[in-house]
Amino acid sequence: MFLRCKVRRKDGKQHRYWSVVENTRVAGGRVAQRHVLYLGEINDTPELAWRRSIAVLEDGAAQPRTLSLFPEDRCEGLLWDASIVRVKLSELRLRRPRQWGACWLALLLWREQQLDQFWCKRLGVSRKGTLWDQVLFVLVAYRLLAPGSEWRLHREWFQRSALADLLGEDAGLAEIHKLYRGHDRLLVHKPAVFDHLMGRWRDLFNISYDVLLYDLTSTYFEADPPFPEGDKRRFGYSRDHRPDCVQIVIALVVTPEGLPLAYEVLPGNTADKTTLRGFLERIERQYGKARRVWLMDRGVATEEVLAEMRAADPPVHYLVGTPKGRSTRLEKQLIAKPWQEARPGVQVKLLAQEGELYVLAQSRDRVGKERGNPSAPAEAVVGPAQATLDDGDLARGAADETRRRARSVAHRLALGGDRGRRRQRYVQLSARPR
Repeated sequence: MFLRCKVRRKDGKQHRYWSVVENTRVAGGRVAQRHVLYLGEINDTPELAWRRSIAVLEDGAAQPRTLSLFPEDRCEGLLWDASIVRVKLSELRLRRPRQWGACWLALLLWREQQLDQFWCKRLGVSRKGTLWDQVLFVLVAYRLLAPGSEWRLHREWFQRSALADLLGEDAGLAEIHKLYRGHDRLLVHKPAVFDHLMGRWRDLFNISYDVLLYDLTSTYFEADPPFPEGDKRRFGYSRDHRPDCVQIVIALVVTPEGLPLAYEVLPGNTADKTTLRGFLERIERQYGKARRVWLMDRGVATEEVLAEMRAADPPVHYLVGTPKGRSTRLEKQLIAKPWQEARPGVQVKLLAQEGELYVLAQSRDRVGKERGNPSAPAEAVVGPAQATLDDGDLARGAADETRRRARSVAHRLALGGDRGRRRQRYVQLSARPR
């Protein structure tokens, strides 16, 4: 630490204002000055005392002296000593506190993934000196630590974080136009960044990509059409129960660890069952052919696409929910099958048919969870999950054999009005062979 002086002239007089600052090492090996304490305008005697006090703080001796701090109401009668710092507690202020630890960890993870090198080569520096890779890191850290709008990042969050100190930059990184323009430069690098992350995850965590989870979601906009030609905002099936709003559909492929391998933003009127074939081709083209297992909801895959997956070389395996109509047809055969314990608390029934293996699962923990929820429907009391696996070691799902019975009981209970609903929480259903 050291004293820094700023000289100002006012009304023909020279005023000297002093601050205690310290050197802080930032990114790139540079050293930036950090403001510690503002002392205001002081004369030569207090200046000398502060210099001596700071020397005590920075003393590199084996036994450094500790400064004595005295409240302002008990300083009377003390002898003058340069090692004594008189502090007025009523004048102490906390100025510009900043979040440091989380920002430091975000930067460490960013560099561990070598994303700083990746983006520095591709984004570069603008003719005005804008470091686009650092602007991107600010956006990523913001999304990781405190997700919100770019406007909030510009107005509030950047000043409350230590990103400027860690990067050795100033508030220019968070100028609002830079934050918006930074997004526009990323889309062309989407395949490259997935290839880079896939390699880093394999090196760091020995991740395999044999099992992939595929699903779709949507997000809506409270906006009034018509929109420009090619705009993806469209009316469609609303998962958010807002059919009055336009939306977009987002498709995502992730590993069981939650690491994304591909995504796509689709028009809001896209049907789920029309998307799978394109993603199968994309994953195969980008990551090569392999024996993979795809996990999907039953509304995503069609029989035609599943047949193509089985006929592929090598075969593409899948785990997908069984359509309700087929579950009804398989009910009698599943009832006749014995339960097998897959793991403690989970029982399954297996039915091989037409080149596929149907798996009916029942979880004791899930049953207990649903019984503890009095508002849950009666069919949830039974609680088994359903899924299927392709022939050999693959799967496809089957519905619970007591689902139809549970619905019937729930209907009869509902006919009794409020009294019937109160009794529903004490109903326990079990399957019986016919």
